[in-house]
Amino acid sequence: MEIKSKKVSVQKSAQGLYEYLSDVKNFEHLMPDNIAKFEVIREDAFVFALSGMPEIALELKEVVAPTKVVLGAISDKIPFTLTGNITEVSDTSSEVELLFEGKFNPMMAMMVKGPITKFLETLSTKLSEL
Repeated sequence: MEIKSKKVSVQKSAQGLYEYLSDVKNFEHLMPDNIAKFEVIREDAFVFALSGMPEIALELKEVVAPTKVVLGAISDKIPFTLTGNITEVSDTSSEVELLFEGKFNPMMAMMVKGPITKFLETLSTKLSEL
């Protein structure tokens, strides 16, 4: 299952946005308002939970300066990645598109598609406000 966010403009250079997304602590500021938990568990990993949803632990899986940051689930139970693809627009602005890729059975995919789409929209909106 693949879900893409819309591309959003960010008032940071590609390098600046890459550095921001590479620091897992910053994801707390990008989370939806209904966040129930956010905790950095390692320098490269965090766990979060939205109200009414199970906890999800993510870690940095791949970083390619200054164009890509990939987070992935720590647990094998729900294997997925969240990729931020960064494109430089100018010295002071860039664009980012988020890509969610997960391996789910059809029933699970149907259940999570709506909440994940909404989650990506929230992340994109908050990135555009940086």
